[in-house]
Amino acid sequence: MAKEFNVPPVVFPSGGNPGPQQRRLPTAPFQPPKPSNPGIPFMSFDVGSAAASTSFSTPQFATTIGGAGVGGGSLGFEDEPPLLEELGINTKQIYQKTLSILNPFRVKADLHEDADLSGPFIFLMAFGLFQLLAGKLHFGIILGWVIMASMFLYVVFNMLAGRNGNLDLYRCVSLIGYCMLPIVILSAISLFLPGGLVIKVVTGVFVIWSTRVCTRLVVELASCGDEHRGLITYACFLIYMLFSLLVIF
Repeated sequence: MAKEFNVPPVVFPSGGNPGPQQRRLPTAPFQPPKPSNPGIPFMSFDVGSAAASTSFSTPQFATTIGGAGVGGGSLGFEDEPPLLEELGINTKQIYQKTLSILNPFRVKADLHEDADLSGPFIFLMAFGLFQLLAGKLHFGIILGWVIMASMFLYVVFNMLAGRNGNLDLYRCVSLIGYCMLPIVILSAISLFLPGGLVIKVVTGVFVIWSTRVCTRLVVELASCGDEHRGLITYACFLIYMLFSLLVIF
């Protein structure tokens, strides 16, 4: 007895049997282009044609005659100013101001009319270095005290002079910094001096030196300073006595 199987009907598309136009033709695998130069198998382009077809042009630089360009500017370093001059540091002026401070009896106030902070910064760093050699780390204290002392001298003088006072804060910092030179020398000498009465006497001499120089500069550079010489001297004495305490203790 034969079995009957239920076979589902086969349904073809509406267009009937697929014709030759509906069949997908197999595509050939990817083949890289043949190199133009058989000696270099990895290069598949023509260097000559690529260079000829490019649109870039050769850069043209301005020709120089004697170090000067077409625009008249200099391309060399011969005509450049020194680095210290560009930074506003006048080493000759700092040297002359230093020599004027070293002689407390012949202070040239005209050299200090042009205030600067380069010389004071050098002196303050030297002071901190000598203190460091003595085992004292006072760099931050020195810079902070100089700023406070400058503000103190600025306020005191302008309160005394009133509206006629022309001493600005920048000049106060410059003057106090330059007059720190005797205290710097004291800090260097104290490394070789014994403690006790000797160092105190030497400290008093250097404090009087700094006070005299700073007072004379302030009186001669600022207007109405001669009228208040005594009070200015007292303020300068307090400032440099404060710095001398760092050397003694």
